[in-house]
Amino acid sequence: MKIEQIYTGCLAEAAYYIESNGEAAIIDPLREINPYLKKAAQNGATIKYIFETHFHADFVSGHVDLAEKSGATIVYGPTAKTDFPSHIAKDGEQFKIGDLTITTLHTPGHTLESTTYLLTDANGKDYCIFSGDTLFIGDVGRPDLAQKGDLTMDDLAGLLYDSLTTKIKPLADDVIVYPAHGAGSACGKSMSKETFDTLGHQKEVNYALKASSKEQFIKEVTDGILPPPQYFAKNVALNKGGYESIDEVFEKGLVALSPKEFETVANLTGALILDTRDPQVFAKGFIPNSINIGLNGQFAPWVGALITDLKQELLLVTEEGKAEEAITRLARVGYDNTIGYLAGGFAAWKETGKETDEIKSISANEFEAVLNANEYINALDVRKPGEYESEHLEATLTRPLDYINDWTGEINPDETYYIHCAGGYRSMIAASILKARGIENVIDIAGGYGSLKETSLKRTDFACPSKAMKV
Repeated sequence: MKIEQIYTGCLAEAAYYIESNGEAAIIDPLREINPYLKKAAQNGATIKYIFETHFHADFVSGHVDLAEKSGATIVYGPTAKTDFPSHIAKDGEQFKIGDLTITTLHTPGHTLESTTYLLTDANGKDYCIFSGDTLFIGDVGRPDLAQKGDLTMDDLAGLLYDSLTTKIKPLADDVIVYPAHGAGSACGKSMSKETFDTLGHQKEVNYALKASSKEQFIKEVTDGILPPPQYFAKNVALNKGGYESIDEVFEKGLVALSPKEFETVANLTGALILDTRDPQVFAKGFIPNSINIGLNGQFAPWVGALITDLKQELLLVTEEGKAEEAITRLARVGYDNTIGYLAGGFAAWKETGKETDEIKSISANEFEAVLNANEYINALDVRKPGEYESEHLEATLTRPLDYINDWTGEINPDETYYIHCAGGYRSMIAASILKARGIENVIDIAGGYGSLKETSLKRTDFACPSKAMKV
């Protein structure tokens, strides 16, 4: 028996490879499928099933492409409906993979078709569950994504409670829990950084499994849920209906363009220029009106949160050799319309003498001096609301990056704005977006709140209302 968790940090997503006696199954595969095909081929195994725990909202699964190339059957749980060939399993239905048995446990709540798969080993012992977004380590799936008609978030939370109580909690304490996500995913609110655990330990420490009543569970699970990113519903639609082949996405996007060609294509198509370099590298020089979302952070989720049109054509500026990785990660969240990348990167653009732009970035100590010298400043904290509420400078206003499309309109283009996040990644995204929207005087605080805490600012300095921004 072989069970391998394939964890992708930027999406906080876990896919699984299961193998026994020459047969294999994949659970919740990512869009790029070659790693699964190669793994099976290297082991001399045939992929028999592709199990989907639900219609994913935060990424586009690779199930359609993988089924086409491997011949495997796509399996969803009860109530699922797809626009492509699939097997809709009954609750309790069993599937054989070599000496292993996979049993379908219908566990609605996160979504109505959500399903947990119980793996029983060759000796008939319950070994592990693949819980999808029904049960995380330290949390459970958010119950607000499948509201339809009269079905409310509280209704779904009640269904989730019933699923956990009747299907999951009765299992033995030594059963291993393998979830679909870990910390950083927007599919829950307080997931652990651990990516698997025993069910017994989760019964002891997971707040949702410790709830003493359905009413308490509903209250705790629904409290403090932020609105889902705008791309979630669009990814669900792709996972239900199918999508363009990843091979076609690469063929269309992996087109190296000279600076002249790049500029021509940008002007003719109105494509958005997405610069994926490190934030501080970007700040020192970039193509005017380009947006920075660094490849070395949570690239795909931020693209999904901020670029509202999945069909938006994209032109990429990347570090040397990073174009394919950028296209792959864009496709994971359904952004399939990359139409080329800048050959030679920004250095090639600069060598031609074409126009460039930059964003001023100052240190935390420099910002401290500005703060001490001015009665009022325009300072924006673009961290999430919970981060701001936990601790912040009183000299700043909370303007979460997640909602920049909502609050940009209140910004005065004639004013200067200082922007920070936790470490500098999100603040540069925000600064580049504001710059592209005509806010010329934006200044990034390098190192973000982490660096600000290391300055000589005292706690009283963090609570000086006379220095608060006026909009």
